[in-house]
Amino acid sequence: MFAFFLSSGLFLGWSLGANDASNVFGTAVATRMIRFRTAAICCAIFIIMGAVISGSGTSETLDKLGEINAIAGAFIVALAAGASVYLMTKAGYPVSTSQAIVGAIIGWNLFSGSPTDYRSLTKIVLTWVACPLLSAGISIILYKLATFCIRRFKPHMFHLDALTRYALLTVGAFGSYSLGANNIANVMGVFVPVAPFSEISLFGWLVLSPAQQLFFIGGLAIALGVLTYSRKVMVTVGQGIMKLSPVAAFVVVSAHSLVLFLFSSQWLEQFLTSHGLPAIPLVPVSSSQAIVGAVIGVGLLTDIRSVRWRVLGGISSGWVVTPLIAGLICFISLFFFQNVFNQQTYKQATHSLNQQASNRINKANISSAGNAKYNPCQFFRRESDLWTMIDLTIGR
Repeated sequence: MFAFFLSSGLFLGWSLGANDASNVFGTAVATRMIRFRTAAICCAIFIIMGAVISGSGTSETLDKLGEINAIAGAFIVALAAGASVYLMTKAGYPVSTSQAIVGAIIGWNLFSGSPTDYRSLTKIVLTWVACPLLSAGISIILYKLATFCIRRFKPHMFHLDALTRYALLTVGAFGSYSLGANNIANVMGVFVPVAPFSEISLFGWLVLSPAQQLFFIGGLAIALGVLTYSRKVMVTVGQGIMKLSPVAAFVVVSAHSLVLFLFSSQWLEQFLTSHGLPAIPLVPVSSSQAIVGAVIGVGLLTDIRSVRWRVLGGISSGWVVTPLIAGLICFISLFFFQNVFNQQTYKQATHSLNQQASNRINKANISSAGNAKYNPCQFFRRESDLWTMIDLTIGR
């Protein structure tokens, strides 16, 4: 039965691969520096590697946004997100899978009466704004650096062409790894709390956690989407916004890949924290927003008139519409799934406080009913009290 419910996650993974592979190799394929088949195979391999090796960090943020506690609910959430992404892919627009899954999770929260962690939501939404801006800034810096090196060393045209091809393939592999690491939480994150898997050991030296097993399966689904249905959106990204030279294509993919890496690297977060520096949040960001921001950055630096603002407006409208569509589909589907097919889409959760959390709540002077077991929506008199409790409570 779990395999059936997991099918919606696989569909979402396939949709993500069909849509977001364009962000990694779209510019390279559109400039004819790399063949589509070569790009698709390379992308598929490194997406799976990134999902399994580095995919656990961003899934924790989605867990905080909405802890889906029933397998049927997880099925509908993934199905709603996948359907919204598929609709936009059919239209040829690169959309945000991150926005789709967030919209679907909020739809589940509204249907089940579960509280939405607005602090996690705010963090995610802020990254939607920061992601294209950061990507644009990085692309401007990289483009200036690349043109300086070309003018300084003056490589032969054929040598520059060959170097650019290898560079595009290398940075595409890095971008695919970062895409798998950052976005696998969108595909399989909702299934992690309800997965029936147990830890397995391969040949005594490789141990896969239940989450990693899910991420591997999700990575395969993403890879299948890349191989079967990603060509159309690659053309939109590679040629639709503005025409790019091979060097500009390399810069755009590099900026996109770096942004995804920054928001998914647990190693970088630990390094910054250990040195007393503010850590970059591990959040599943929009690969589409990153690539579009990078393209706009190059356009602003070279020729702003070459930017096709009408195409960009259509893409931007997709970013706004996608989470709304996903949330609406999720809410309606949950109603039918629970009332028509008699499936349990959520479980009424009770929470308990340990002594340390109780002491901290008392010091914070929060009004409560004094009950050790409670429904969090009824236990506190004000919503602000509830979110203060969530910050103070250690575990759920």
